Amino acid sequence: MLTAKAREVIDMCRSLATCTEEPGFTTRTFLSPPMRDVHSRLSGWMQRIGMTVGVDAAGNLRGVYAGLTATARHLLIGSHLDTVPHAGAFDGVLGVVMGIALVDVLGGRRFPFSIEVLGFSEEEGVRYGVPFIGSRALVGTLDETLLRRPDAGGRTVRDAILDYGLDPTLLDAAIVPATSVGYLEIHSEQGPVLDSLGLPLGIVETIAGQTRGDVHFVGAANHAGTTPMAGRNDALAGAAQWILEVEEVGRSTPGLVATVGKVVVDPGATNAVPGSCLATLDVRHGDDVVRRAAVERLVARAKAIAQARGLYATSEVKLDQPATPMDGSLTRLLERAVERSGAFVHRMASGAGHDAMVIAGRVPSAMLFVRSPGGVSHHPDEQVIAADVAAALGAGLELFEDIARSRAGVAWSTS
Repeated sequence: MLTAKAREVIDMCRSLATCTEEPGFTTRTFLSPPMRDVHSRLSGWMQRIGMTVGVDAAGNLRGVYAGLTATARHLLIGSHLDTVPHAGAFDGVLGVVMGIALVDVLGGRRFPFSIEVLGFSEEEGVRYGVPFIGSRALVGTLDETLLRRPDAGGRTVRDAILDYGLDPTLLDAAIVPATSVGYLEIHSEQGPVLDSLGLPLGIVETIAGQTRGDVHFVGAANHAGTTPMAGRNDALAGAAQWILEVEEVGRSTPGLVATVGKVVVDPGATNAVPGSCLATLDVRHGDDVVRRAAVERLVARAKAIAQARGLYATSEVKLDQPATPMDGSLTRLLERAVERSGAFVHRMASGAGHDAMVIAGRVPSAMLFVRSPGGVSHHPDEQVIAADVAAALGAGLELFEDIARSRAGVAWSTS
């Protein structure tokens, strides 16, 4: 039965991949028009299996499968519905679809706790340059500063919420009770570890902290043909030198990854010396002290390179997300659930960020990874294996049983 349901999960994920802003690719940003199609398809399924469905003021899809009593606390299960540009079919969406599938498999059976499936409106940070808009709403940190943040077209987060037909004055109603039973996020690994070990599932112990920001090199634009090499203040050349140092710091610091994923050059003409270059910076590590020291070092190097080249450099941190350990008690229950489902128990860290990083600040959280064949993610070629999805469904059902037996409807003590 679980193998058949796993195939349904995969088929649904591939179907949702056709809800896109770009024909021929899967691109779906915060509250963009194709998100309505995603909401519609998933809402219909949730309603058919007895769930109460709604969309909160931040655009999160929320379906509740009621527990045995009207006052039953909620076990939250979810992930995100937005994507990066030209994405695959499974990143984020897999966890939402699997949450619904778990309820579907119950066949009407109820527990002492309610099950709330969450489809977060935004995790990737593509439209506004800041991630976790959806999950921030659930913990009460979607503040006025973020609501006023504009996208490339000048539409603010508040505008996007209103454009979608939602009311930002109702954001407080989206906050989940701190007494919720817990939060489970099922997610494709997005890396090669499980595949290299030949394992279907992994239990996340901690999510690496991350810093995201911009470094802006400013020089002087000039004519490429008439400006002598010795007299140039080339912002792109300064940024290029710094980018190589970013790579070197990442390679030489154990456990650290450091990336410049985007540069914006002005004036951006073939025959013009670049006068401005904005470079993104993404630094991640499981130890916040190591991560922050690396960021400080890189910002200092940017300024030193700029000074040596007759430029100046500024920096802006857009995200400083601490490393987030998962809840010890809930993770141990998940470990036993995986073991009883017949899969090998493998604990691991996540280098990628997830909504669980945000939710864990309010509700005890746990994460289950599903193998990513070849370690491919954020790419149309990403995939999952039906047997692995079935194993994850089995573990989820075992977790329900454990929670019902041990602490039904009672929030965990974070440990």
